[in-house]
Amino acid sequence: MRALRILLVIAVVLGGIFVAADRVALHFAESEAEDRVGFGGAEAGATDISIKGFPFLTQVVDSQLDEVDVKVKDIRASAGGRDIRISEIRAQLRHVRLGAGYTSATAASATGTALLSYAALTEAADDGVTVSYGGDGKVKVAGSVRIPLLDRTVTRSVLSTVTLVDGDTVRVRADEVPGEGIPGLEDLVRKKTDFERGIGGLPEGLELEKIVVAPGGLEISMSGADIALAG
Repeated sequence: MRALRILLVIAVVLGGIFVAADRVALHFAESEAEDRVGFGGAEAGATDISIKGFPFLTQVVDSQLDEVDVKVKDIRASAGGRDIRISEIRAQLRHVRLGAGYTSATAASATGTALLSYAALTEAADDGVTVSYGGDGKVKVAGSVRIPLLDRTVTRSVLSTVTLVDGDTVRVRADEVPGEGIPGLEDLVRKKTDFERGIGGLPEGLELEKIVVAPGGLEISMSGADIALAG
């Protein structure tokens, strides 16, 4: 009986040591991964990696992580000659394969959401144009145009529909532009308020699927397969 108790105590102690070592290794791996996640030619800000599943060390031995959550803030990429900033990307990665020496990683599948703020949309629009939430799934776009015939500048605000084009481009187009009987006014306003911007800088294999116009910005769902995360 005494020997059994001793064996139980040893098992508990060794189990505690294994759990502690597993958690230390997990924390180290997450920190290393945060420095290695790449976004092509885009610049990224703070990155947070959370590796799921227990024990972690057995996953490393198998060179495959079951589930990894990634959160990246302030991703900047060029779009139409202008920088466009993705405020935040949240992605859930499944079956992440680790390369030799753990210098590369590829996710078998991924789903996530990218948030594009209205401030970022304003930065990406033409000079003098502002974009904000318009309610009921619309954005409000405001800008000023000069009318040569009248020799004056007018400012107009329109409600616009946002759509995803070709899987990687955000299109903003006014539903209606009041012409007010002024020749050419609608065309002039649309040249300012209607625009398209490509979303670059995402890892290869990750595709945009749907845009939802929300009070905090554009929420863009995305998914993909065989996503190269590093290496």
